[in-house]
Amino acid sequence: MRCISMPNWSAVRLAAWLAVAVILPHDARAQTVEVTPFGGYRVGGGFFDVQAGRVVDDDAAPSVGLLVNVDVGLPTPGLKFEGLFSREEVRVEIRPNSLFESPSIVRVEVDQIQLGGIQEFGQTRVRPFLSGLLGLTRYAAQGDTEVRFSVGAGGGVKLFATRNIGLRLDGRTYVTFVDVNSRGVCGGYGCLIGFNVSPIWQGDFTAGLIVAF
Repeated sequence: MRCISMPNWSAVRLAAWLAVAVILPHDARAQTVEVTPFGGYRVGGGFFDVQAGRVVDDDAAPSVGLLVNVDVGLPTPGLKFEGLFSREEVRVEIRPNSLFESPSIVRVEVDQIQLGGIQEFGQTRVRPFLSGLLGLTRYAAQGDTEVRFSVGAGGGVKLFATRNIGLRLDGRTYVTFVDVNSRGVCGGYGCLIGFNVSPIWQGDFTAGLIVAF
């Protein structure tokens, strides 16, 4: 007489539970810190000649950096602190004042160091977001460094494969205020102050690996 073995129902229940856990959206609120190294491409004006009043480099160039998100327990769901560092290296053609001298090529590092916030929408594996940042832009060439105030804004999506690993796709805009002049006129009814601002606009399109813990 042949015996027919009965299935191990504990193992069946465990396999079914794991399958449901993978298929269904999961809640990632337990992960409070996300570190995302990224790479991409930056477009727009990269270097500004204040004396000449013009952008001297507007070509696209690779960019690399690091994003850090921290859930500090704010009352708004999905609202987190965000810190960003991004670097672009550009080659700038410097044109001399004399017609008899040839242009020279200078390598310039353009760094963005900014802090702000990110608002995520939803707690599932796919999370769209918007971000806003304030900080500084640093221009560094051989023998010279300039720092200017800048703002950043962007949006994108986070795609989580597990609770701890995901992919972040970003599109960001940086605005750097390289030259600000003010002029005031006072009269019998008070003073009027005007500002002349020279901004540089840049766009950064990046992809990064999220490590959450």
